[in-house]
Amino acid sequence: MILAHPGALSIDVVGPLEVFAVASRITAGAGGGIPTDGRDERAYRVEIVSGRAGPVEMSNGLGLVATAALADVHGPVDTLIVAGGSRAGLVRAIADRELMRHLRRVARRARRVCSVCTGAFLLASTGLLHGRAATTHWAACDELAAQFPSVTVRPEPIYTRDGHVYTSAGATAGMDLALALVAEDLGRPLALAVARWLVLFVQRPGGQTQFSAQLRAQAAERAPLRELQAWIADHPDADLTVAALAARAAMSVRNFARAFTREVGVTPAEYVEAVRVEVARHRLETSTEAIDAIAAACGFGTVETLRRAFARRLQVSPSAYRARFRARPSVH
Repeated sequence: MILAHPGALSIDVVGPLEVFAVASRITAGAGGGIPTDGRDERAYRVEIVSGRAGPVEMSNGLGLVATAALADVHGPVDTLIVAGGSRAGLVRAIADRELMRHLRRVARRARRVCSVCTGAFLLASTGLLHGRAATTHWAACDELAAQFPSVTVRPEPIYTRDGHVYTSAGATAGMDLALALVAEDLGRPLALAVARWLVLFVQRPGGQTQFSAQLRAQAAERAPLRELQAWIADHPDADLTVAALAARAAMSVRNFARAFTREVGVTPAEYVEAVRVEVARHRLETSTEAIDAIAAACGFGTVETLRRAFARRLQVSPSAYRARFRARPSVH
């Protein structure tokens, strides 16, 4: 069962829906060709519900049809998936007391409760994430943590499971989560067959921070430190030790380290590594340079140091990152 509220992201609904549909077609007897429609023997029967039955307008203007109102759902539910949506859509959904009351009621009857993207805000608003670890879109992690301090927000994973509650990162991560549910229900070989058909990773490499092109650090308050931040980005291969940076800022090492951490939100060493990883990512995406040359140009010195930094921050190796994200020349 998928809850689609007005203003939801259509892909949060139809992405998981398609994964379950293909799993059903394959289990209905499809071979290596096009899956059958699987109308007779479905591994999954998926129903779209909303605050009321009928058309539901998604955030992109697409209209989906909810076959039932959430208030009319009674009895056990195997899996409940809550879609994320636009900010306005989430605000409306959370303000709808009847919807939230029935969401809480139905969730208590479900074997599994899941959210896609910012659907985690709906689950958190009902108290379903209290004391649990959860994931949402990387751009909304800080907001989720601020609004719901009882939730342990994990910004890195594509999806997180805490007991019977599953939360996933942005948009297409709902399909990653659906594949994990298929593997859990029907086995990894079937999930692999579904992933192959949909041209997806059955488990994509790395976490969701690999899709964020912005550093998490903020700009410093005072001009000399802001200028130093810009200089670091332009000179990733320079001596960027705390002592060297303090000297450039004309500050004592101790005072510089304290001021930088207070104003930027991370230590100088953490900031330098983040910048170097960001520059390395860009070069891996846009060039054919050897990885050892990139490591040297970005201040890592060795490929092993670069690899360890990528493992810490992106949970993927430099070579795997390049294979996934390097831009290919257009074919005309």
